[in-house]
Amino acid sequence: MEKTVAAAGSAGPDGSMFRSGCLVFNQDSTSLAVGTSSGYKLFSLTMVEKLDCIHESVEIPDAYIVERLFSSSLVVVVSAAAPERMHIYHFKKGTEICNYSYPNNILAIKLNRQRLVVCLEESIYIHNIKDLKLLKKLLSTPSNPSGLCALSISPSISYLAYPGSSTTGEIIMYDTKSLTVVSMIPAHDSPLAALTFSASATKLATASERGTVIRVFSVSEGSRLYEFRRGMKRYVSISSLAFSPEGLFLCASSNTETVHIFKLEQLRPSAEEQAASWTSYVGKMFSAASSYLPAQVTDMMSQDRAFATVHLLTSGQSNVCTLAMIQKLPRLLVAMADGQLYIYNVDPVEGGECLLAHKHRIFGADDDQSEDTNPERSEITTPAQLPPSYAETAALPGSGPITATLTGYSEDGGAKYGEVIPEHEFAAGPVSLDDENEFPPVSIQKC
Repeated sequence: MEKTVAAAGSAGPDGSMFRSGCLVFNQDSTSLAVGTSSGYKLFSLTMVEKLDCIHESVEIPDAYIVERLFSSSLVVVVSAAAPERMHIYHFKKGTEICNYSYPNNILAIKLNRQRLVVCLEESIYIHNIKDLKLLKKLLSTPSNPSGLCALSISPSISYLAYPGSSTTGEIIMYDTKSLTVVSMIPAHDSPLAALTFSASATKLATASERGTVIRVFSVSEGSRLYEFRRGMKRYVSISSLAFSPEGLFLCASSNTETVHIFKLEQLRPSAEEQAASWTSYVGKMFSAASSYLPAQVTDMMSQDRAFATVHLLTSGQSNVCTLAMIQKLPRLLVAMADGQLYIYNVDPVEGGECLLAHKHRIFGADDDQSEDTNPERSEITTPAQLPPSYAETAALPGSGPITATLTGYSEDGGAKYGEVIPEHEFAAGPVSLDDENEFPPVSIQKC
């Protein structure tokens, strides 16, 4: 459920002008990573009024990919200074676990408790998160200049979804455990723009480059479950999709000023209820007539409108949204490329226009006090001091076969050679990574 957006600049397929920033919610939306030209920051999202900066690094300039593994200390960083190289750090200890180089520029990185996936324009690399061993290379994949892909976060299912075509909205569903293709889903007529799994990995939401229709598919069957229309007046660029933790709601943001929240429920009456009312006759008449109507008309009549909305102050600005439970209440979070984080209250019963609960400045110029929704200024706490410098590692070539410098991983001691993480730490069941004393399931492999 990771959600990523470039904070500034843009990246061409040749890497000649790479974007210099990113805004990324982690897999369960408990953390926000911000990459800027000067480095990166990690924020904890546990309160509405207070935003804790739990880590700040100025040693990795121009960070355009920053991915944190849940609430652990493992963070993956890619810099525009070396866009073909991935660095994996234990940020609390200030040590580098390993670094890998790839034949071309890295466009996206996805993490879950079993796998680490690196997406290039025409290839995908799948690593084991336990020891960071390379398990599979998917070569000659369809051209994917934006690095679009999604990795499920369920402890029992580790599926990767990525474009199966550069001209249509075809999706390849790949099992990163068995390393086999599961299915192909013809999601849209035009190329894909956004993908995301629900937390349970039972649903997959998609949007195309046209941005008018958002569809939700069953992962196991590949069938279409829901179809939502965010508008027909104009084509838009969908920048992010995100399910709520329980999978009942889906939010979508774009380059317009409106963020939509859709509710995934069947609103149609049951067969018994329908048969007992006069609407059954109308329903039958519509079903018979729909075969003679244009597909666009019948689709429009069968699609549900947004359950709730947010109207941003500006449009045309890159953003990323997510749905999370903060202080036991459902919230919509929208991080903007101008450095603002907006937190809205969501009414799960009535829906409607969401109310702004608080606004935080996560980078850039300080906010004026008058801009805050509360009388008190937005409170951001920062670490008292920066952690020790990252361990120096050997420089790797930017081309040629994939290479790595790898050490063991320990939450207590940072990088250690020769240490093997106990087997129970990466058992098949859920692994708790919310405790600061817990470490991600990474063990040693000497290269």
